Amino acid sequence: MSQPISIRIDGEYIKARDDQSILEAAWANGKMIPALCYMKGLSAVGACRLCMVEVAGVGRLLPACTTPAEDGMSVTTDSQRLQAYRKMVLELLFVERNHVCAVCVSNNHCELQALAQRLGVTNVRYSYSYPRLPVDTTHPRYVLDHNRCVLCSRCVRACAEIEGAHVWDVAARGIQSRLVSELNRPWGEAKSCTGCGKCVQACPTGAMAEKGWGVEEMTKHGQVVSRLTAMRGGR
Repeated sequence: MSQPISIRIDGEYIKARDDQSILEAAWANGKMIPALCYMKGLSAVGACRLCMVEVAGVGRLLPACTTPAEDGMSVTTDSQRLQAYRKMVLELLFVERNHVCAVCVSNNHCELQALAQRLGVTNVRYSYSYPRLPVDTTHPRYVLDHNRCVLCSRCVRACAEIEGAHVWDVAARGIQSRLVSELNRPWGEAKSCTGCGKCVQACPTGAMAEKGWGVEEMTKHGQVVSRLTAMRGGR
C-alpha cells in the first residue's frame, strides 16, 4: 500500500504518496511542471525531457515523470537553468520536423504550440531540418502526418496499454526515428487496428487527426484515455 510522504516543491511543502512520481505529486497539488510525453493513465517514459527538474543533492537534472517522490525531497521546478533547458528542447522539436501551425488541423488546440507560448518560445536559434516526410491517409477514418510527430509515444502506449492492440511502435534511431504501424505497414492495412481512435485522442499535436476536419478544427480529448484507465482500476 502507498504511504503518505511530504516533499518540498519550490520551497513549499506538499503532501504526496510514495507511489507517485515528482510530476504526479506536483500536478496533484496544482504545480504544473511542463510535459509533452506524459499523459495521466499511461505509463511514464521520460521521452520529451521537458519535465526535467532540479533535486537538492543531485548534480544533474532529473525527469519528473519517471523520478519517484521521496519523503523529504526538495525539488525546484522553475529556475533560469530549467527555463533555458526547456526552451532549447522545444526549439529542437520545432526544427526537427515541419510544424507549420497556420495550416495545421490542431492549430490553437496543440500542446506543443501551447507550451511554446507558455515558455516564451517565439523563434528558434537552430537551422531547420525541413525533412520531406510522408502523410499516411490509408486509414478510412484517420490520418498520420509524420511532419508533425514529436515522437512522444503517447499513441504507442494508448494503443498497447488501453486498447491492447499494439498497432504502433517507433522504428529506427535518432533523427531517423519514425512512428510505424504493424512493422511499417500503411495504417489502413494494419489488421490489428480496431479503429477506436484512442491513439488520435492521445496525440498532443496534429500528427494524428480524424479525417474531415479543417485548420484549427481538430480538438483532442485526452481525458478519455485517462478516464478509461481510472475506470479499469489503473493509475
